[in-house]
Amino acid sequence: MEIKDAIIKSKDPLMSPTSNHGLKHMCKLVGASVLTFLLFCFLCLGGDGQLGARLTPPYPSGRTAKTPCGHLEVTNPLVHVSDSRTYLVSSYMEHRSEHSLIRTIAIVKREEKPSYSCMFCCDEELQNSNAMDEIHSDHFGFDYGTADILCSVPENCSMPSHIAIYTGPLRGQKPPVLPIRNQQERQESFPYQFTVCISVMYDYTNVMQLVQTLEMFRLLGAQHVAIYKSSCNAATQRVLDYYVQAGFVEIIPWPITEYINVSRGWQHSVSPGDLHYFGQIAALNDCVYRFMYQTQYVVLQDLDEIIVPLTVDTWTELLPLLEQQYGRYISFEFENHVFRNTVSGRNAAQRPTEWLGVAGVDILDHVWREPNDPNAFNNFKVIVNPRMVYRTTVHGLLWADSEGVRVDRDVARMYHIRAPWRQDVTDDKLIQDERLWDYAPRLIPAVSDVLKKTSPR
Repeated sequence: MEIKDAIIKSKDPLMSPTSNHGLKHMCKLVGASVLTFLLFCFLCLGGDGQLGARLTPPYPSGRTAKTPCGHLEVTNPLVHVSDSRTYLVSSYMEHRSEHSLIRTIAIVKREEKPSYSCMFCCDEELQNSNAMDEIHSDHFGFDYGTADILCSVPENCSMPSHIAIYTGPLRGQKPPVLPIRNQQERQESFPYQFTVCISVMYDYTNVMQLVQTLEMFRLLGAQHVAIYKSSCNAATQRVLDYYVQAGFVEIIPWPITEYINVSRGWQHSVSPGDLHYFGQIAALNDCVYRFMYQTQYVVLQDLDEIIVPLTVDTWTELLPLLEQQYGRYISFEFENHVFRNTVSGRNAAQRPTEWLGVAGVDILDHVWREPNDPNAFNNFKVIVNPRMVYRTTVHGLLWADSEGVRVDRDVARMYHIRAPWRQDVTDDKLIQDERLWDYAPRLIPAVSDVLKKTSPR
């Protein structure tokens, strides 16, 4: 059976069972949509096709006034360490060590062996200590990798507010300082129950899937989404501005391409560069630490992925059930399932008018998934208590105070809407999976509302 010719007994609320739009009508609609899309892209990209819309308020500038200790504070990633090829992301108080310790997440040239020193702002005084650096094991063979730079807090510095990391003698220089985050430890009463960490948004134009995915996060129970953003087009920026103003999305600027020749993939032989996939691993680790004491759980995934429960409707319902079965100190792994964005299973003619001409993938169109190979490793993404995590990577955790449990695929699974993955599986071998359509009655009006509010005037 060819999927494109299949008659689907559908629960899609947009498709009437008696609707029979002819092929000519569909061709006209598709043609009009293509023209509208091209015009839309031209307008949104300012006519020159270039990406990288500037950050607009309320995004932080990243620089503030001098600190009481006389050094300039830098609040956004990335900060270059002079006389080295080291770039600092953020610094965090480490409450889980025996001694008072500051952990700074960094991106380093792995072959370089600089000797780091730490300078602390202790009220109005400056104090120094030595540093130790540890490079994460998961760097996929690229020249640069993620590292932790660990600084012991001097005994007579009870509450350091900022830290500078430098190499060699300063010779009168004043290196910029980073604020030390996570000053207060918290084990309960978090502002958020679920925070989604998205890394990294680069050259992004997929407006439809962005809005649909963010609204799915809401329906699943997320209260906060952190996006590490490198570049996007103007239409995407309008959507981001909307969600930032609504308090649902937080943008962490990620100007990695200004410093390092990055790869656009995970294999050096296929995607040349000096750093794996726009520094994704460093961003994921930063997100875990940034929200360690602000959220009960972090959800580590990409914008084309959604962890979807099958036995209940929300993460809020799912996690207590999993913890009851496996215990609280567990990281939950959700197996990846690819839904081909090249195969459609819905009547596009029934889409809301607000969706016509909007760039990007409509996730409700793609309900055919590839069968996973039981004899192969199948990727996964995790939901975890961040206070149990020391180091994370793209798929799973490198170092944690928890064990990982692969959640039964019939309880919950990750829906990954993307280009085909398994080249050995033809379209007629795909599995029909309409679970996302169960969310459609609430998802469709929510998406339409956002698209209406963020459309160009």
